[in-house]
Amino acid sequence: MQRKAYVAGTAALLAALLAGCTSGSSGGDDAGDKNADTGTSTAAAQPGKYRNLPEACGAVSHDTLDSLLPGIAQITDADQQEKAYEGEATLTYDTDRKVGCRWKVESTDATDRLHVDFERVVSYDNAVSDDSEAQTIYTRLETAADIPAESASPSPTESESESPSGSASGSPSLSPSPSASASASASASASASTSDSADASGSASADASISASSSASPSTPSADLQPRVLTDLGDEGYIDDQLSGSGSTSEQRTVTVVFRTSNVVVTIEYEEQPMATGTVPDSEEMQDRAQKLAAQLAEALNG
Repeated sequence: MQRKAYVAGTAALLAALLAGCTSGSSGGDDAGDKNADTGTSTAAAQPGKYRNLPEACGAVSHDTLDSLLPGIAQITDADQQEKAYEGEATLTYDTDRKVGCRWKVESTDATDRLHVDFERVVSYDNAVSDDSEAQTIYTRLETAADIPAESASPSPTESESESPSGSASGSPSLSPSPSASASASASASASASTSDSADASGSASADASISASSSASPSTPSADLQPRVLTDLGDEGYIDDQLSGSGSTSEQRTVTVVFRTSNVVVTIEYEEQPMATGTVPDSEEMQDRAQKLAAQLAEALNG
């Protein structure tokens, strides 16, 4: 009888121990699941559109080089002319990140230089996209060049309010009295000949003054050619125009165009130094050539 009681007690003890082990194992799994659920993942910023860069020395066509570097057409030796078209690649240690090319050609009138540079920007911060990093680099270049902010054009309402008719529209017009009209007519008749001669002299003097003023400083670009933001080039861009040298030396003009498209920043430097002393390179012509090249490179990148 005692033996049966002992066996029953031992069985009950084993059952209790097994139940405890099973419960402990289940609790461990739940804790592991909870720890896994508490982990968080950080979404990486979007990569840039471009993963590689074009071959810089082959990015500019022969026709464009003929326009920018007129001296190429004057080279009679075929091998030398071909070498001039090829340009010289700038030193770089990572062609996937930065490439460039330089050209220098002399003509009978001037020495022209062209430098084209491509930089593909990659952000190493998971919270900052490649495009944002490229925008930061572009903004730094624009700030260093001291490019003025784009000015807003006056609205039609503002223009109308400043016009003589607009400012007088709120006041009724008053007709002069007969006596005042007669007096004004007599005064006008008495001074007609004197006014005509004075106006003719004044007009001639004003024309001479305007002519002298317009030709006084040919080296200074007009307002439309001053350094400025270019709103129709890439995602953002600007053009700079600087003149160096004067007096006894020829003046060198440097036109710089910088633009960004996605995560690539492109820089164009176009220089011209005339052979003759006192000659000033034409600002409008050089800017037009540089902007046409920039538009071609932007189109090639987007294509």
